Amino acid sequence: MKKLVNIQTIAKKAHIKNKYLIPYGKYMAKIDLSINEELKGKKDGKLVLVTALTPTSLGEGKTTTSIALNLGLNKIGQDSLLCLREPSLGPVFGIKGGATGGGKSTIEPSETINLHFTGDMHALTSSINLISAVVENHIYQGNELGIDPHRIVWKRALDMNDRSLRRIIVSRGEKRIEEHESSFLITVASELMAILCLSSDFDDFIKRVNEITVAYTYDDKPIKVKDLKVSHAIGKLMKDAIKPNLVQTSEHTPCIVHGGPFANIAHGANSIIATKLALKLAPLVVTEAGFGADLGAEKFFDITARSANLHVDLTVLVATIRALKLHGGMSEADCQKTNVEALKIGLANLERHAENMKLFKVPFIIAINHFASDSEEEIHCLIKWCEEKGYKYSFLDGFEKGGCGSIELAKKVVETLNNEKSEYSPIYDLKWSLEKKIETIAKKIYHADGVIYSDVAKEKISKYEKAGYGDYFVCMAKTPLSFSDDPKLKNAPTHFNVHIRDINFASGAKFVIPLLGNIMTMPGLPKIPAAVKMEDLDI
Repeated sequence: MKKLVNIQTIAKKAHIKNKYLIPYGKYMAKIDLSINEELKGKKDGKLVLVTALTPTSLGEGKTTTSIALNLGLNKIGQDSLLCLREPSLGPVFGIKGGATGGGKSTIEPSETINLHFTGDMHALTSSINLISAVVENHIYQGNELGIDPHRIVWKRALDMNDRSLRRIIVSRGEKRIEEHESSFLITVASELMAILCLSSDFDDFIKRVNEITVAYTYDDKPIKVKDLKVSHAIGKLMKDAIKPNLVQTSEHTPCIVHGGPFANIAHGANSIIATKLALKLAPLVVTEAGFGADLGAEKFFDITARSANLHVDLTVLVATIRALKLHGGMSEADCQKTNVEALKIGLANLERHAENMKLFKVPFIIAINHFASDSEEEIHCLIKWCEEKGYKYSFLDGFEKGGCGSIELAKKVVETLNNEKSEYSPIYDLKWSLEKKIETIAKKIYHADGVIYSDVAKEKISKYEKAGYGDYFVCMAKTPLSFSDDPKLKNAPTHFNVHIRDINFASGAKFVIPLLGNIMTMPGLPKIPAAVKMEDLDI
């Protein structure tokens, strides 16, 4: 493990007094939310959002870049705080591996953060499954509310990729409750995770929990958590999980880590509680949104920022030359080879993301995460392209050099913040119809020709609008591997429609969730999971 300093030292750097620390060992701590009383009235710092081009199987290093940028800012004397999401065990043991950065730009203790951390994921999973248990028990004990067991919409959860749990049968052999179908989703895709990350404080969290719709009665009336009278129990389970976590980077700068919704099947940002706290503690805050800018950044601008009344001052758009070559048609096996023509083709993906960012009226910088395989010819081609397009750009080498490798990016971030004013604006009005909001995202962000709805999706849109959910946010559930709903369509596809097979809704989180293509809320493991590759690691 890298050499770490005591968490009290990190807290001092973050301007957090010891009385607000709840230590979890020497190197991690929870932050008591009573700190907010002391910070009331203090001016917010500036907010920098890190996003990326369409991801590839090679990984573009968005989290590493976020950490490296924070390190670089501190290197040049900027008082910067970093806010990140908590890793999920699904990716840790699945394809992606951990989510604590890499090389010399990490958050620490990385192994602990990637695994059990401070128990937030366990608290969420227990709370989610408590709701399921209470719903099923209510039916078993006489079903006073008249819940139709075939219309239970609340799903159980597990913080693990397990495709076998996507559809299950429960209550087999029971005499007092009818056998019925159910399913699991991964914890980070649950509405409860979204509520944790969208709540402004504990009271708001409980209020939103009470509004969760869990089932329908035989006569089509919604049953909410408040009808089951268990929000107090959930509050007990979540009383510590709602407090942000303080850790350190590889260069001993402070980082707040809290919440972890996926960006392809949820809204993809760390908690509002953590971000708003950071903005009171530091004049400059770096945060990130999951996956590519068509998912994480769009949802941050349209959902998170509006929910929290945040003003985004700058966007950093991460790209790599090897990812651009993959989008340009090269195979993963060959992407280490120089291929300027493939790079030029793949630049269409980066350009689309860059132009999309202009829609939100926030200045942006393209951050090119440098790899040893990048040839001088390819670097020259990319620089020339950025300059011809008038895009601000910076190369960085945070993986190999930590903060020293991102000083150029840090300087350009500060320069842009000082000289360019953000006029942040979302791309849709909440008063628009659900269809108009969905089609605005599909056409403006994905560049689709249109949207094709299944009969089920059409029926649900009508139902949700009649029920008063028409002014909800839209949280698209889509493959992260393409602008389209087909993961095989790389680069910047054109002349396609997106297909919405179903639409879920989250009455506590206040968004509807269109399911595009074959997206799943419970991922599966690859043929050789990352868990298998860990067999040679020390325990």
